Amino acid sequence: MAGQSSTTNTTSTSTGTSTSTSAATSNTTGLSTTTGSSTASAQRVPPPTAVTAFLAGRPVWQVSYLSGLAAGVVTEIWGLAARAAGVPMKAAGLGSPHATAITVGMFALGTMVVVFWFTFVTAAVARFSRRPARLYVRLTVPLTFLSLLIPGTAADTAVSTKLVLAVAHLLAAAVIIPSVAYRLAQVTADPAA
Repeated sequence: MAGQSSTTNTTSTSTGTSTSTSAATSNTTGLSTTTGSSTASAQRVPPPTAVTAFLAGRPVWQVSYLSGLAAGVVTEIWGLAARAAGVPMKAAGLGSPHATAITVGMFALGTMVVVFWFTFVTAAVARFSRRPARLYVRLTVPLTFLSLLIPGTAADTAVSTKLVLAVAHLLAAAVIIPSVAYRLAQVTADPAA
């Protein structure tokens, strides 16, 4: 590009702007941009948002419970939508041969019960692991998929109900796992975590 100077690693984009990984770059408009890293192994950090700033300032156990509360709301709304769509809300419990009614509030309640108990595991991971976010994700993702066996194998339960329950498990995981993993990624040797 004409009128452009650079010291190292200049790249051009389709908009005609240029960036450099280790020095300022001038494009034809006279603007210069740099990235904050001069090494190729630097990790890209997303810009802080109100949510990430809020999560980063809370203890791990609190982030776990707050994300569980949010997941409870999401799963309950999902359950109410399924109920309104006419999905039968009767399912057999683990090991039970007969289905019982799934009442309003049970999606949120089930989510919060699991989050309550798993927060103890999360706190232990935060305290004793050298890489807590990585370990947390390696624990929770397989457990999420194992949890799909419960609605999938429920006796005396309609297929549509099994699908609604399985999606509720995935929705809860989609809310909880990223937020807790984000907070755990900031745990180093923080005893308050």
